[in-house]
Amino acid sequence: MTILLIYIALFVGSFFAVKAVGNFLTAKSDFTSLKTVTFGDESAVRANRAASVMSIVAIFLIWGAFTGSSLVPIHAPGPFIGDTTFTYTATADGQSDEGTVRVIVHPVADKPEAPEMAPGDGFAKDDIALIGAWRSGLIRVDQNDELGRDAGAVVTAVNGTAIEPDGRVQVDNGVVNMTRRGTLNFTPYRGWQMEPVWLPSPETVFWRLVELSRDGYQNFRLLEHLGWSLLRVVAGFILGALVGIPLGYAMGLSDWFRGWFDPIVEFMRPVPPLALIPLVIIWAGIGEPGKIILLFLAALWIMTIAARAGVSGVKITKVHAAYSLGASKWQVMRHVIIPNSLPEIFTGARVAMGVCWGTVVAAELVAAEKGAGMMIMVASRFQLTDIVITGIILIGVIGYGIDILMRQAENFLVPWKGRA
Repeated sequence: MTILLIYIALFVGSFFAVKAVGNFLTAKSDFTSLKTVTFGDESAVRANRAASVMSIVAIFLIWGAFTGSSLVPIHAPGPFIGDTTFTYTATADGQSDEGTVRVIVHPVADKPEAPEMAPGDGFAKDDIALIGAWRSGLIRVDQNDELGRDAGAVVTAVNGTAIEPDGRVQVDNGVVNMTRRGTLNFTPYRGWQMEPVWLPSPETVFWRLVELSRDGYQNFRLLEHLGWSLLRVVAGFILGALVGIPLGYAMGLSDWFRGWFDPIVEFMRPVPPLALIPLVIIWAGIGEPGKIILLFLAALWIMTIAARAGVSGVKITKVHAAYSLGASKWQVMRHVIIPNSLPEIFTGARVAMGVCWGTVVAAELVAAEKGAGMMIMVASRFQLTDIVITGIILIGVIGYGIDILMRQAENFLVPWKGRA
């Protein structure tokens, strides 16, 4: 919740900052600059490059701030690391005594040795405990006391504050809880930063990327993993487009095709591709054909619906105008229906490509030796979060790059998009 609020604050602050600078530098003197209504005019809205850059910077700053990265100047409060102490009061045979517990909180990766500590006077002896940051640890203070549990000794207070089983006392740099059996459990202050096992810092991910590029992973180079995933996605997408686009055209032009295939398409459209994995394994096995078929099914229905919507969205006035000029049915199809349906098809293609990239991770779960999805899943089993995030970033970058190429192709092939 804190991260979300910070992100919202950065978004709002960046928005007003960019608007203020833009209003100061831009003179509103022409009619175009006074245009305020952009609804329904897709060509009137373009991505603000400053907003895009600031969005990426904001995500990077938040990521670095909450992981203790050395690449950002500001950090969220981190976990407590160092020495801290608290006292406990033990009661036995009608007498009470105080002991001191010294807790050494160390980085998780370190394995320090406990130093010697004088036991002190009285039957409640002083103790020392080693606890990793972001962790908690049981402290059996009665183990070295002269009067332990066998003598009926119980801990009744921490730092002078009474405590009972299932109770807790706030102490310096942490919290002391008492279990139902009366054992103390110390939890050091964890701060706001994420533990590396949950979210590593940006530089950790970068160096892991360098290591994967140099040494590979699971006996294959990084480029081989990415190449195989890309090959599967492209193959599944192309097959889905080759079948889905003609099927969508047929459904948009023929009421018989529409009536015949509409129940099938509308039934399969909400079914997630991951639910089809068991059937695909039974039908096609666990080899490459099964993975391609799964990606084909992920793209098929999206491309079918996009093509059908493109045909249905062609303005009837354009068709009538073509017929009035003596055009044949093929000429209407060639010069009216196909050009006007291409924007919807390209939009569906971009959506289908994104779905295929999301599906390939699950497809590579099944007996895959190479692939970005396989790399992510294997790394997750060993809690190698840096490899998982590296794979996610690479998939996102490749997917974004493909989307940019498809946008450029759309701008080149369909320059009339957004125009009447």
